Amino acid sequence: MTSVDIAYPAAAILGECPVWSPDDNMLYWVDIEGRVIHRFDPATGTDESRQTHARPGSLVRTFDPGRLLVGMETELVWFDWATGTSQTWQTVEPAGTGNRLNDGRADPAGRYWVGSMYEDVSAGRFDGQLYRIDTDGSIHTMRSDVGVANGLAFDPDRSRMYFADTLHDTVWRYDYDYETGDVRNATPFLDFSELPGHPDGACVDSEGCYWVAAVWAWAVMRFTPEGRLDRTIKLPVEAPTMPAFGGEDLSTLYVTSISTGGSRLPSPEQEHPGALVAIDAGVTGRVDPPFGAPV
Repeated sequence: MTSVDIAYPAAAILGECPVWSPDDNMLYWVDIEGRVIHRFDPATGTDESRQTHARPGSLVRTFDPGRLLVGMETELVWFDWATGTSQTWQTVEPAGTGNRLNDGRADPAGRYWVGSMYEDVSAGRFDGQLYRIDTDGSIHTMRSDVGVANGLAFDPDRSRMYFADTLHDTVWRYDYDYETGDVRNATPFLDFSELPGHPDGACVDSEGCYWVAAVWAWAVMRFTPEGRLDRTIKLPVEAPTMPAFGGEDLSTLYVTSISTGGSRLPSPEQEHPGALVAIDAGVTGRVDPPFGAPV
């Protein structure tokens, strides 16, 4: 039987982007609207946090333990956990357009993929982009006309990349080239107009199945590589945002969530909106590699 527990009742305004770090056996994650980076310790159940000067949309590890690369507003920022200090590395988009960086993750070769979105979701604008940041710092636009960039995940065994646009209610599957970072043959993988909620963050497990947070539907869903719905796990939070496998054996599925920072008012039925949820999913995951640029 699948167990679902509140790992930490964080009450995050807009929790996102859990990333497991095997360097210190910690789970890093962000509260975008709270302007906070968290570090959760499963061994003790404690959570530390560091305030940031701007909104962190996503983060990736680096080869230097405790040093993170963060997509913050429209910039890429080096963030040092020990001191809580940050330093801008690259500007991805110009400031003042209403866009900010959102979902992101490292690909199997250590490149940073990150998408942007128009911050007022209710406007229904498709002004975002999907970028690939190579390890030399070069920035490549991989997709345009994006509503809300989400659902990034990689299946190295099948040379696949997944990408979701929440406003399109669609998850696409791409052919992915490890050596070059190129993607091609975008094919609709999931049509969420026929599914509960909307596609948010995602990850791929060790069996190649795609786990996606169904935001506003109280659930995470697992799909086989062929696109068949395999499992739906009900959660104690209405607005889950992104799953990630963690723990020393990568057998715990952690899920971040929203309290008051979403596009609609949260349901009063929740006891712990914005919590970090832990699921014993009965399957293991993979660790995202660190970003490969020198630090």
